[in-house]
Amino acid sequence: MKPARALPLLTLAAALLGWEALVRLAHIPHYTLPAPSLVLQTLVANFASLAASWWFTLKITFGALALACAGGVLIACVFALSRGVERALFPIAVVLQVTPVVAIAPLILIYVRSTTAALLLCAWIVAFFPILSNTVIGLRCADANLKDLFRLYRATPWQRLRLLLVPSALPYFIAGLKVSGGLSLIGAVTAEMVAGAAGRETGLASRILEASFRTETPKMFAALLLLVLTGVLIFWSFEVLAQALLGRWHAGEQPD
Repeated sequence: MKPARALPLLTLAAALLGWEALVRLAHIPHYTLPAPSLVLQTLVANFASLAASWWFTLKITFGALALACAGGVLIACVFALSRGVERALFPIAVVLQVTPVVAIAPLILIYVRSTTAALLLCAWIVAFFPILSNTVIGLRCADANLKDLFRLYRATPWQRLRLLLVPSALPYFIAGLKVSGGLSLIGAVTAEMVAGAAGRETGLASRILEASFRTETPKMFAALLLLVLTGVLIFWSFEVLAQALLGRWHAGEQPD
């Protein structure tokens, strides 16, 4: 492993060792700040119950991300082909983006009877705008000379979109996907905390709330660890996807 790539792992290991030493030397109670070793033990001991909640959170996260990708790309293509439609509908997308999910989630929970559907909608609202905005920018950034060439050969709007605009927008779409991947997870967790859901069909946010009510701090950290690992895995997966799709022709995605 190259030193540059090993540096983040060494930094993380040093931080965990420092955390462990601080808790042990200062004799900090586990209900105030558990040591990393205790968090890991708690995760292993409670993994059976946490795994079901983790799977529920993953379904909400990736479901919202899939809907955001489909809706964001489709609407961005319509915006790229029609300035009038973009001027009419883009302000609505901005309103969705600037409205805090913690403020709108209670209303969604009132109007949508299914808690799962409500959580999915909240996570989608958070994840939708970055994909839409980045894709629109990418579709607008196609080379002007190539646009003139397509116009000279009388290409149809569909040919311009498929052969020129979409390939030019791909790096921007991937960038928006990286942002929305994390936001969909944040939206799913935040909406569930606002909902205060309980029961078997709930995610890791509910496990964190339950543990906080019972002062089970190590279990809170164990659930939080799963969320952090999920977010890192999502971002890393999209980094790999970006290198696979863009690494050969886009300098910004070439590995060191």
